[in-house]
Amino acid sequence: MTAEWQRLSPRIIWVDLVISVLALLPALVAIVVFDVEAGAGQLWPLIGLAAFGVFGALADIVRWAVTRFRVSPRHVELKTGLFVRKHRSVQRDRIRSVDIEAKLRHRVARLRVVAIGAGQQSAAGESAFSLDALGREDALELQQRLLNDAPVTVTEEDPAPAPAGEAPRRVLARFEPSWFIYNMFSIWAYVMALGVLWGGLWALSTVGVDLVGFVMSAADWEALGVPATVAIAVVAVGAFGAVGLGVNYFIENWGFELDRVPSREGTMLRTRKGLFTTREVNRDENRLRGVAITEPVLWRWMGVSDTHVITTGLDAWSFADPAAVLPRGPVARARAVAGEVLGGFGGAGGDANPMTLRLRRHPIRALRRRLVWATVVALAVLTVGVLLKSALEPVVELAWLDWTLVFGTTAGVWVLGLLLAAAGYRALGHRLTDDYLITRSGALNRTTAVLQRSAVSTIMIRESLFQRRLKLRTVAAMTAAGDGRYDAVDVDAGDSLDLARQSAPGLLEPFLEPTALAAGRRA
Repeated sequence: MTAEWQRLSPRIIWVDLVISVLALLPALVAIVVFDVEAGAGQLWPLIGLAAFGVFGALADIVRWAVTRFRVSPRHVELKTGLFVRKHRSVQRDRIRSVDIEAKLRHRVARLRVVAIGAGQQSAAGESAFSLDALGREDALELQQRLLNDAPVTVTEEDPAPAPAGEAPRRVLARFEPSWFIYNMFSIWAYVMALGVLWGGLWALSTVGVDLVGFVMSAADWEALGVPATVAIAVVAVGAFGAVGLGVNYFIENWGFELDRVPSREGTMLRTRKGLFTTREVNRDENRLRGVAITEPVLWRWMGVSDTHVITTGLDAWSFADPAAVLPRGPVARARAVAGEVLGGFGGAGGDANPMTLRLRRHPIRALRRRLVWATVVALAVLTVGVLLKSALEPVVELAWLDWTLVFGTTAGVWVLGLLLAAAGYRALGHRLTDDYLITRSGALNRTTAVLQRSAVSTIMIRESLFQRRLKLRTVAAMTAAGDGRYDAVDVDAGDSLDLARQSAPGLLEPFLEPTALAAGRRA
């Protein structure tokens, strides 16, 4: 029996019509209520916004009219395109993920966007195809049908119950409101604050409100002086941005849940989150290869960490960050959840959590290498400063470019380099277990990666000229997952071969001479 072709939900049409009307409202209000002239410069962005909304809605209506899909016992097919018709098909046994997302406009209309992935970089916009938009019940039924081949009963909370005969889902982590403090402190606070302030300044100017004049009249800035004014601006903008990031944490991660759910071929890790825009991402645990925890240096004293899975089929550089399985939070909790994840897809078993094991320290020569590089960079800054002052001083008088600035900048760069060198050395470590290669490195972002040894496809041993003099080497484990490469940096040269050989058993033996192999085993 041939499956029938289906359309997307027709509710997307009236949703787009409502969006078109809403896109026109700001310009109409500015003209009718505030008497803004149609030719005024501040009105053109509103007109552009209205045009963008109207054309976007028309494009969605055309897309609905030309899109068809069907689900047969063997394939899922999609036909789309107005001037260039496309017919895409994916075998159902190749489907690895069926993710559901809903922006606010979709949720109001009880619609969902279904992204079907077949093992490619689905988060980077390369999913097998995306169905925008289906009815909420249809989307959940399609997800369960493709992932489990089992009927499902839909309730008001969008659950994904286990098919008959399967083990129930297991919740690994839930939304923690107190974690907002870990998400408030970032350089992005200033980016967010400046963007919101610029948008607010422009919006208020369209209705005749002079925000700049109000700020200038709030204090005697000339009496305060430039340093005090700059300090107040930096603190105020940073505080505003930090509050914005805290609010964004609640909006983005509200209702967060990480759980393990059954699937057709085993289990999946599923994350669901979002207040206005909900997003559900499923990760086939048969494709997981490990877990990585990153700790940024400036917030390491707070125990801040980011947790990602090392898996195939997800883009590590995607803006949506589908590899993240926890919001930014405390490192102790991240290690515990990582242990649960590692125990779920094999390897950890009943052993200790690999994330909590003590790692092997690297030789003190690795610290010497970093200290030398910090000094070389400081000397380079000093050389540039001296040459710049010597070259410009006879030509033009620059009062700000004096020897105090040159030597002060050099000293600052040197001290910062020495601190980063110490942080980078303290981060170094590695360890091998029965199932995993554990590496840790990074001065600015200390990353601890636990990688399955069976997933290592290539081993590379690298040494620079400076490393060779210090008898150090870097052992890189390559894998078709995550970042693709995980390094044990500045390992003792005498241990590097044995580490490389044991990281991927059987991979290097055909290329080793008997004497080297015997020496590695003795080590």
